[in-house]
Amino acid sequence: MPPSSKTAIVLLSGGLDSVLSATLASQEITLKEALTFDYGQRAFLREVRAAKSFSQKWNLPHQVIPLPWLKDLTQTALVNRKRPLPMISEAELNTLTITQKTAKEVWVPNRNGIFLNVAAAFAESKGYDSIVTGFNVEEGTSFPDNSSEAVVAANRFFEWTTLRHTTVKSWVQDMTKETMVHKGISLHLDFGELWSCYEGGEKMCGVCESCLRSIHAYKKNNIWEKMRRNFLEAEREK
Repeated sequence: MPPSSKTAIVLLSGGLDSVLSATLASQEITLKEALTFDYGQRAFLREVRAAKSFSQKWNLPHQVIPLPWLKDLTQTALVNRKRPLPMISEAELNTLTITQKTAKEVWVPNRNGIFLNVAAAFAESKGYDSIVTGFNVEEGTSFPDNSSEAVVAANRFFEWTTLRHTTVKSWVQDMTKETMVHKGISLHLDFGELWSCYEGGEKMCGVCESCLRSIHAYKKNNIWEKMRRNFLEAEREK
């Protein structure tokens, strides 16, 4: 058992951010269950497969929450397969003007706000203290709902909308993908089970922005050659 009696529900997409955050959180608090959302995203089936895999390893109950109406509210490329996903180069990942533009092309209206409110309802009804997310500083620069400011605002909001004053915390809030991979290596995280791609194929596409961020982090931590086989385009380039 972790040293604290605090309990939490986890928002789990099966990607590096949420999986590592949950892993770190489990060292300090007791995780009670995990939620994965279906809002029509291209990668849903792969995300839920990864989330279930890690939940089973942790002996954590896992539930999929359907949000079909959210799919109907957006024409984002993340959901609409007729729209091309934005493509950038690995060298452009730190160019804010470019990543802010690509973020708009995969933006789902109030997605993280909706996720947090659903999780808060679960937490309050079941007596959990908090919600564990995978929000991080790297994505927070182009996606404001991933930022530390968003977490502060959510916690203020839940002081008024939950009787238990449910709190939100990410154990990777101040980390980049590079530092997350470094930390994951030290914890023997199974990177091969993660799904961090906008697409939902047999392998991660290797060219979308989400893939490029993972690839860059793997290269910086000298494990890219080991991970290459999980990415479609990277395999073709060999």
